[in-house]
Amino acid sequence: MRRLTGKAKEETLIELQSTSDSQIADGPAVLTAFRINLHSDESSGNGVSSLSEGAPLPGHSETESLQSNRDTVFFRDGVRRIDFVLSYVDDKDERKQERRKEFEANLEKEGLELETENKADSKDQKTYFLKIHAPWEVLTKYAAVLKIKAPFKESDIQHGQDAHLDWVSYPFRLPDHIMHPKPDYFTYPFNKNKVGFFLINDKETFFPPSTRNRIVFYILARAPYYSEGRKDREKTGIKRLLSNGTYTAAFPLHDCRLWKIARNAKCESERFNLYKHWARFLCFYKEQPLNLIKKYYGEKIGIYFAWLGFYTEMLFFAAVMGVICFTYGVLSYGDNKSSEEICDAEIGGSILMCPLCDKKCPFWKLNSTCLSSWQSHLFDNEGTVFFAIFMGIWVTLFLEFWKRRQARLEYEWDLVDFEEEQQQLQIRPEFEIKCTNRRQNKITQEMEPYLPVTSKCARFCLSGATVIFWVSLIVACIIGVIAYRLAVYAAFASIIKDPMRKIQLVGRFITPQLATSVTASCINFVIIMILNFFYERVAIWITDMEIPKTHLEYENRLTIKMFLFQFVNYYSSCFYVAFFKGKFVGYPGKYSYMFGNMTQLRNEECDPGGCLIELTTQLVIVMAGKQLWGNIQEALLPLMRNWWSSRKGRHSSENHYSRWEQDYVLLNFSQIGLFYEYLEMVIQFGFITLFVASFPLAPLLALFNNIVEIRVDAWKFTTQFRRPVASKARNIGAWQEILNAVAILSVVTNAFIMAFTSDMIPRMVYLYAYSKDASMSGYINNSLSVYNISQIHPDNMPEDYLHDNSTFTCRYRDYRYPPGHERQYNHTMQFWHILAAKMAFIITMEHVVFVVKFFVAWLIPDVPSDVKARIKRERYLIQEYLRKYDVESVKLQLSASFITEPQSETSLTPGEYEMVSECS
Repeated sequence: MRRLTGKAKEETLIELQSTSDSQIADGPAVLTAFRINLHSDESSGNGVSSLSEGAPLPGHSETESLQSNRDTVFFRDGVRRIDFVLSYVDDKDERKQERRKEFEANLEKEGLELETENKADSKDQKTYFLKIHAPWEVLTKYAAVLKIKAPFKESDIQHGQDAHLDWVSYPFRLPDHIMHPKPDYFTYPFNKNKVGFFLINDKETFFPPSTRNRIVFYILARAPYYSEGRKDREKTGIKRLLSNGTYTAAFPLHDCRLWKIARNAKCESERFNLYKHWARFLCFYKEQPLNLIKKYYGEKIGIYFAWLGFYTEMLFFAAVMGVICFTYGVLSYGDNKSSEEICDAEIGGSILMCPLCDKKCPFWKLNSTCLSSWQSHLFDNEGTVFFAIFMGIWVTLFLEFWKRRQARLEYEWDLVDFEEEQQQLQIRPEFEIKCTNRRQNKITQEMEPYLPVTSKCARFCLSGATVIFWVSLIVACIIGVIAYRLAVYAAFASIIKDPMRKIQLVGRFITPQLATSVTASCINFVIIMILNFFYERVAIWITDMEIPKTHLEYENRLTIKMFLFQFVNYYSSCFYVAFFKGKFVGYPGKYSYMFGNMTQLRNEECDPGGCLIELTTQLVIVMAGKQLWGNIQEALLPLMRNWWSSRKGRHSSENHYSRWEQDYVLLNFSQIGLFYEYLEMVIQFGFITLFVASFPLAPLLALFNNIVEIRVDAWKFTTQFRRPVASKARNIGAWQEILNAVAILSVVTNAFIMAFTSDMIPRMVYLYAYSKDASMSGYINNSLSVYNISQIHPDNMPEDYLHDNSTFTCRYRDYRYPPGHERQYNHTMQFWHILAAKMAFIITMEHVVFVVKFFVAWLIPDVPSDVKARIKRERYLIQEYLRKYDVESVKLQLSASFITEPQSETSLTPGEYEMVSECS
C-alpha cells in the first residue's frame, strides 16, 4: 500500500489527477488532494507541519547504527517496529508446537507480520522470541473497529493559565515538552474510508506505540489456535496459550534499555523522560507528567496517577489542619484539669478502683493511669470536634473537585464518549468463548453471545455464598481476637499487679489495657494479611466464574467483592474498639460476659480516660503497618526478583543482550494490577475519614506515604515492570461510588466516635450543668460511681485480696446511684442527660455536615465551563469538516471520472453539466 501523504506540498490538484488509472481507482491520491485543499487556507502553525516534522518513533533515529545491534525496537530490516513480543520454550511438546503453528498462521491471516529470534541467540539458549509487527493496513482496520480517535485539526482554544501565580508554581513545574509531549488536537473516531480527513503526515508515527500495542493485543486475545477445518471455541486467545504453557510471556517493548537509565546515560526516549522527571524520588515535589504517562502507558494508568496525585494534593490541606488540632492538644496539655486530678496523689491516689477482671485483677489506684490520661488528651480535646467537622467538608471538596479534574482529563484524553463504546467494543474474549448461546441485539440487530438467566442466577448464588462465607470467617477471626483480649487481660494484670511499684519498671509506661491493646492489634494485623492472601485468589476465581460480559463489568464486580471483604477485614477491629468496647460492661454486682456467664470472659472496660486512646493505638498499628508492609512488597520484592532474573544479562555486551530479553526478565503487570493500587489507596482513604476523629495525624501519615507511593509506583512502572498493554478508562470506575459511600459513612462514624468513644460530651455536660464553679474541678469524682466491696460476688474478687477495714467501697466508671440509695446501682439522671446530649450532638453534627456537603456539591459544577465550551467547539468543527470533506470528495471523484472517461463529458448537455456542478 502506498504512503498516503507521499506527495510534496507544492503538488497541485492537476498533477495528482494525471496519475494512472490504478492510482485513481485506489483512492488515497484523491483523499490526499483533499487534505491539501481542505487545509490550504491554514498556516503551518495548525499542527500539520509539526506532526510531519515531529519527533520520530523512539529509537528510530538509531536505526542505521542498530542494524547489527539487537538492542532495538525494530525488526532486522530496521524499518518495521516491533509492536508485541511472544516468548516460548521449545520443550518438544507436539501439542504446544501444533498450537503455536496454528496460532501464528491465524495471526498472519489477520495481516500481522512475524519474525522469530532463534533460541541460539538468547542468553539462556532455550527461549524463542516471536516479534510481531502490525502494518498500516491492519492498524487502520482495527483503529476503525475500536473507534480510536485521531487528530483532524489542531485545537484553537488556549488553555487558561494564572500568569500572576507562575512565580509560585515555578519550582513545582516540569519542562513544557515533558508536560505537553505533543500539540493539542481536535479528534474524531478513525475511519479508514476517510483517511484524508485526518492529519496523516507519517503513517509510521501516526499511531503511537501505546495504540499499536493495544490493537495487536486485541487481535491476539481473539485469534484462534485451531485449524481451519475444526471449530473448538475454547481454543482461542493468547490468555489461554499463556495459561497452558504454549507461550511463556506476551508483552510490548519499552523504548529504551534498562541500564542506560540506571547509568543515567543519554537515552532520549519517553521511558527515560518518565524516569528522569517522574520516577526519581528527588522529584517528589514536582508535578506529574500526566500527558506523557498517558501517551506511554495508556489512559487507564494515566487516570490512576492523576487520581493519586490529586488525592495527595488534597491530603496536604487535611494534614495541615490535623497538625494544627494536634498542636492545640499539646499546647493545652497543662490545662487538662481531669488529668491533673487523676495524677494528683490526694485525689487520684486516694480513689480505689474496682477490679477490671475476675480473680487475677487486684483493686487499683486511679493515679496508675496518669500517663495514659495525658496521652488521651492529645487526641481527645475540643479541637478534635472541629477537625471531625472539617474532614466531613474536606471529603466533599475532594470528591467534587476530582469530578472537575476528571472531566477535564476526559476531554483532553478523548474519553468523553468512551463509556458507550466500551460496553460494545470491549467484550471479554472469555465471554465470547464460554457463552455459546446467541441472540439478536435489539439495538445493533446483530447476533451476539449471551449468558442464560438460569446459568447467571446459579453463578451469582454460588458467588454470593462464597463472599458471605469469607466475610463470616473474618467476623469469626475478629471474635477470636476479642476473646484473646478478654483472656489475656487477666494474664497481663497478674504480671503487672501494680504499675506504680518500683520493681515493675515496665509498669511505669505500660498498663494492662495498653499491653492488651497493642498485642491484640498486632495479632489482628497478621490475621488481616493472611486472610487477604487467600481471599484475593478466591475473589478472582468467583469473578471469573460469573463470566462478566465486558472488562468494565469484570473490574467493577471484582472491586465490589474485594472492597466488601477488605472493609470488614481492616475496619472491624476499629469498629469494635470505637463502638462496642466498654459499652456493655455492666457493674460490679452484675457484670456482662462474652457468650454468657459460663465463659468467664468478662467484657472489657475502657480506661478511665476513655477508649479513644485505644482506638488511636489500633488505628496507628493497622494503618501504619499496612502502609509499611505495602511499601516493602512494592519496592523490595520486585527489585530482588528482577535483580535475580537479570543478573547474567547485566554483564553482557549491550549489542548482544536484546531489547526483548531485557524486558522479558522484568515482572509482568497484569490486567488487574491497577486494582490492587486503587484498593490500597481506598483502604487508606477509609482510615483517614472513618476514624479520623480519634487520630488527627492520620492525614499526615497518609500524605507522607502517598508521596513515597507515587514515586515507588512510578519507579516500578519504568524500571521493574514490563510495559503494560495500553487500555482506556474514562474514570476510576466503581471506586468513585465506593469513595462516595465511605464519605457519607465517615460523617456518621465520626459523629458517633465524638459522642460515644470520646469523653468530650460527658465533660461538656458536667461543665455546663453540674459544675458548681463553672470549671472542670471535681469532674473525675463525678464520673465515677461507688460500689460496696462487701457486695462483690466471690467469683469477681481478687484471689489474694486481704480485707482492709479502712476501705469499704471501690469506684467504677459509670453514672449510677451509690449503695444505700433507694435506687442504688440504677442509672442517675445525669446518665440520661449525657445520653440525650450525645444523641443531640450526633443529629446536629450530621445535619450540619450533610447540609454543607450537599450545598458544596450543588455549588461546584462537575464539568468546568471551559471544558463544556471545548466539547461544543469540537463537535461543531467535526460536523463542519465532515461536510467539507464529503463535498470535496464528490468534486474530486467527479473530476477524476471526467479525466479517465472523457467521452462521458461530451455526452452531457450544457444544462446537465451545470446541474451536476451545482450539486457538487
